[in-house]
Amino acid sequence: MNTGNIIEEIKKKYPGKTIILDPEEDPTEIICEIDPTADHAERSIALAVVGKSKSHVHKKSTEVYEAIKGQLIVYTNGKKFMLQEGEKMTIKPGEVHYAEGNEAWFLTYSEPGWRLDDHIVNFKAKP
Repeated sequence: MNTGNIIEEIKKKYPGKTIILDPEEDPTEIICEIDPTADHAERSIALAVVGKSKSHVHKKSTEVYEAIKGQLIVYTNGKKFMLQEGEKMTIKPGEVHYAEGNEAWFLTYSEPGWRLDDHIVNFKAKP
């Protein structure tokens, strides 16, 4: 990913917002907290730019992914979904998921708002 250019573009679009690189060195996912949970526990909105996110699951949060730039591939419980710009999909609590793309940009709407203790990374689905 062209991390420097992506960060510059995000900073112009969302000045002063927190930007997270995952992993910090050579990120495969860049996240910007547009409307964080800290402002209101019931919801949050984040922008993500991915090469590939980590497989994870949420115990409580429902997420809606909305592709806004490029093609987003979302894997949910072993099924592949292709989202074009403007398309959305809902991911319910307990659904193992991750996203891939060639610097694909997408918005993530979470209800309740995203919390670290509700984000279980590298979760393996039970056969």
